Amino acid sequence: MCMTKQTEDKSVKRDYKSRMFTMIFRDKKELLQLYNAVAQRNYDNPELLTINTLENAIYMSMQNDLSFVIDSRLSLYEHQSTYNPNLPLRFLLYLSDLYQKMITGRNVYGTKIIQIPAPKFIVFYNGKEERPEKEVIKLSDSYVTQGEEVSLELLVDVLNINVGHNKKLLQACKTLGDYSEYVYRVREYAKEMSIGEAVDRAIDECIKDNILREFLERNRTEARAMSIYEYDQEEHIRLEREDAFADGHKLGREEGREEGRKLGEYKKLKELVAKKVEKGLTVPEIAEVLEESVGRIQDIVEELGKRMI
Repeated sequence: MCMTKQTEDKSVKRDYKSRMFTMIFRDKKELLQLYNAVAQRNYDNPELLTINTLENAIYMSMQNDLSFVIDSRLSLYEHQSTYNPNLPLRFLLYLSDLYQKMITGRNVYGTKIIQIPAPKFIVFYNGKEERPEKEVIKLSDSYVTQGEEVSLELLVDVLNINVGHNKKLLQACKTLGDYSEYVYRVREYAKEMSIGEAVDRAIDECIKDNILREFLERNRTEARAMSIYEYDQEEHIRLEREDAFADGHKLGREEGREEGRKLGEYKKLKELVAKKVEKGLTVPEIAEVLEESVGRIQDIVEELGKRMI
C-alpha cells in the first residue's frame, strides 16, 4: 500500500520519541567534548566517562537525558525546548535514584562516611521563548514558605544554546554549535513549508555545509523522525499554553463581571437600607421588608453608621 508523505510523518512520530540532542551526545566522544566546553576542562580520553543515565526514572514516565561521572564528579545534563521551572525538583528525584544505585550494598547506617561524587546540573535550552544567556533556577523557589533559611538547596544552570547566544560555548563544542544551527534552520524553513519538507531541506543543507554531517549521514531516518516529532511536540505545548492563557483570561473576565454584578447589587442594597434607616425602621423591620437576613442588614447599618461618623 502506498503511504503518503503526511501519513509517513505521522507514523515516524509515533515510532521515534527519543530526542536528537540525547542521541548525539550519548556518544562518549561527543559527550566528552561537551563536558570540556561546559566545565572548561581538557580531557582527551572518552573512556574516562562513566555514563549512568537513568532509564524510566522513579516517579517519572520518562528518563533523564544524560548523566555521567568523570574525575569523581557527577554531571546531569538536560535538553529543554520549553522553559520548565520544576527542573530542580526533577533533578532531585534523579539524583536520589542515582545515589541509591551508587551505594547499593554499602552500609549507610555505619560509622564510616560513604563518599559520593559531587553533582552538577546543567540544562541546555533552545526553545522559542526568549531567555537569558544563563540563569540559575533553585529548588528553594518551589518551597511553600519563602524567605527562610533552607536546609536543602539545589541549583540548576540553564544555558541558552539558541543561535546568537553563548557564542563561546557553541564555539568550544562544535557539535553543540552545529546542533543549534540545525534546529534554527528547521524552525526557519517550517515558517514557509511543511515540517517534513523543512526537516529534509535542513538535513540536506547541513550535510552539504558540514554541519552535523557524520551524524546526519549515518542517522538520517532517525534524525528526520525525531526532528518532526520534537517540532510538533513544541507546537503542541505552545498551543496548550496559549489555550490555557486564553481560558484563564476568559475566566478572569467572567469572574470580574460577576464580582462587578455583586458589587452593584450590594451598593443598591446599601442605598435602600440607608433610606429605611432615615425613615426610622429597625434592623428586623428592614430585613423583613427587603427580604434579607437580620445579620446582613445589621452589618450594613453598622457600615453606614461608621461612614456617617
